This record gives sequence, structure tokens and C-alpha cells, in this order.
Amino acid sequence: MVKPQVLPPKRNVLEALFPVRKPIIGVIHLQPLPGAPRYSGQPVSDVFAAAAADARTLSEGGVDGIILENASDMPFSRPEHIGPETVAALTAACLAVRAVVDTPIGITCVANGVLPALGIAKAVGAGWVRANQWVNAYVANEGILNGPAPEAMRYRSRIRAEEVAIFADVHVKFGAHAITADRSIAEQATDAEWFDADVLIASGTRTGSPTEPREVDDVRSGTNLPVIVGSGLSADQVPALFASADGAIVGQWLKKDGRWWNPVDPRRVEQLMAAVRKVRDAQ
Repeated sequence: MVKPQVLPPKRNVLEALFPVRKPIIGVIHLQPLPGAPRYSGQPVSDVFAAAAADARTLSEGGVDGIILENASDMPFSRPEHIGPETVAALTAACLAVRAVVDTPIGITCVANGVLPALGIAKAVGAGWVRANQWVNAYVANEGILNGPAPEAMRYRSRIRAEEVAIFADVHVKFGAHAITADRSIAEQATDAEWFDADVLIASGTRTGSPTEPREVDDVRSGTNLPVIVGSGLSADQVPALFASADGAIVGQWLKKDGRWWNPVDPRRVEQLMAAVRKVRDAQ
């Protein structure tokens, strides 16, 4: 299949960030941060200590990267309403993690707070940010969200953060795609590459929902960029999904009892990484 070449070829960011094939990025779902409805006033040092503990478990279990997310701040603010208190706390959480592990880190600032995430990434030395919606528009839980790519790329240039890569979801979870229903997933993948994303993400419909191999294939058919799984990977699914995917972001399955709000379970990390190593060795 001949893929569209919409921009000059660029370096493979996934290879630049991670010294292994098919890297696994573990998720730290932060406890509620100040300003969020579920924040109860606990010392923020407790929030950061829990994040550091998860980071140690992930790193000791052999994951290749860690991404921090303010996942407990629901209902999530729209990008334009994300406050300085969220940026400050997420920055401090990243620094707490950087203090205890050398594993490369990235940032997701929900909902779709790509500009805040870029600012944090520049401050803490993170390697990438995740954009849940990079191009076009869709109907999210927070309402209609536009892709931030034009503003985000100009902001990244202004703060001289070109070293921070963009990991962009293609067919976004937690939303309806009526606005782009006449566009195939492959076409939307081409759009994301055209707007200068570095790595594309194929996801399920919500946190923990499985990503289908067909969706990975659909995204890959529209891009020359690396394509990773962004939701629902388990140890059992590694062989099927890694036949096409270049890596994965894994959150909920690595937690105790498979619940995203629980601490990371070292036994699950070990099980997943054993399955990943088996695939790496076979290819």
C-alpha cells in the first residue's frame, strides 16, 4: 500500500526517545489535584508521594517510559479553563517522579490541555505530550473541542520546546465523531501527520477499553509516522496488537485489580513486560 507523503520525512521520534523496539509507556493516574472537585484538601505531598511510588514500580518492572496524567480531575475543564493551580501541581508531580526514576516521562493534561502540557514539559524536561485531539474537531464530554495543533505548534516554537514530541490520538476516545463521520480513520491519520504530529495513537472508546487491531491497521494505512496503542492493552493482547503497533501506552491494566485509580501492581507489570519481551525476541 502506498501511503500519502504529506510532509518531508522526519526522524522516528519513538526510536529517538526509547532505545528498544515496541516500547511500553506506563501511566501514572494522579490523585485529584488542587482546584478539582474531588480534591479533598489533603497535603499535595501525599499526591506526589503516591506518584513517585507508582513511578518506582513501573521503572523497576521494566517499562520504557512513564506518562503522568491529571486523570482524577473530573469533570475535566475545557482547555481554555485549565487553571494555573493544575499546571503548578502537575509540574510538581513530574518533578517528584523525575527525582526517583530516570525513565523518560511524558505528560497528558486533560481535557486536551496541550499548551499547558507543553509548558510543563519544557520546565521539567519531559520528552513528549499526549494530545487527545490534535486536528479537526469532535464532540467530547466537555463539548465541542477543536484540534489545538496550529496554536500548539506556534506555542512550542515560542518557548523553544521543539525537543518535546507530539503524541496524537487519531480517533479520540470519550466522544462522538459526527463532525468527521465522512472521513475515514486513515484520512484522519493523514491529517494528524499533515499538522506535524510525531507519533500517532490508536485507542479504544474509553479508558481501559480494548483497542482493536483493525484500528491500528486503519491508522497505519494513512501515515508514515510510528503508530502506538493508547488504550486497553493487556498481556494477552500483546501478540495480536504488536503485530502492527510500534508500542503502547498502558494504564488501567497495570493497576491493582485492573482499576485505574488503584496503585500500580508490580505483578501485572511483570506479566505485561514478559509478554512484550517475548514478542520483541520473536521479531
